[in-house]
Amino acid sequence: MKLQQFLLVLTAVSGVALTAAEDAKAAKAKPYPLDFCLISDEKFEGSGMTPYEMAVDGQTIKLCCKSCLKDFNKDTKKYLKKLDEEVKKQAKK
Repeated sequence: MKLQQFLLVLTAVSGVALTAAEDAKAAKAKPYPLDFCLISDEKFEGSGMTPYEMAVDGQTIKLCCKSCLKDFNKDTKKYLKKLDEEVKKQAKK
């Protein structure tokens, strides 16, 4: 019984540590430079959705919703390349 309690506490502490590490990683990431979702191209403003945010390779990524995460994870390189291309387009304006 004591072993089960110990494992339960250890699991809970590990979860908190991982969340704290993810939060620290996101805090150090560069801000997301676009005003739309990389997957759906939907603008964030006025959409009524709460963007899903995460950090990938030191860059904050915002998606219009968590359901876009599946597509992002399927081809991350494609969407990171799209991000770079969109930033370059905006810089030319």
